[in-house]
Amino acid sequence: MTATTITMSYVPRFWGSCLNCYNNGYLVGDWFDCTEAGDVDLESVHRGQRRRSPYCEEIWCLDVENLPVDREMDLLEAAKWGEVFEEVGEELWPALCAWVRSGCYVAQGTGDIPSVPDFLERYVGHWESFREYAEDQVESTGMMAGWSADAQRYFNWDSWTRDLRHDYTVEDAPDGGVYVFRNL
Repeated sequence: MTATTITMSYVPRFWGSCLNCYNNGYLVGDWFDCTEAGDVDLESVHRGQRRRSPYCEEIWCLDVENLPVDREMDLLEAAKWGEVFEEVGEELWPALCAWVRSGCYVAQGTGDIPSVPDFLERYVGHWESFREYAEDQVESTGMMAGWSADAQRYFNWDSWTRDLRHDYTVEDAPDGGVYVFRNL
């Protein structure tokens, strides 16, 4: 018996389509990685599916995958998402997407593109639960150092964790657990 390994890819992608063909009732296009958006042209979109007419001038991203936004966009925006992906890497990409979906993120300029430096400053990791993060904070900061055994035993973890959570944004992770972001 051979074990099968399934590898999940989080590379952001888009369905690039010829807008003229689409407006004339023909779905012409293909899937592309956002990291390659700068290289996508009408030739690569058409790829023998339909002959290009002189009116084929614009490429539009009609669908997206592995992005924290679910809407159409132009190639320039898809390329910006690709740049953000390359900057944070595939390992942190799901956390960045969760941060954007939370609505508590910092964007570059006026669009939806997140600020990577702000993400890296606020991201405190992937945890099994926020309670696990809170317990780690107590241990790593030595908060209870010098407390009597009785004081430690009667400490109200539920109340303290609930209050601490107000300083953080907590989002579910796709593989279980939670992502924790510091609110600044």
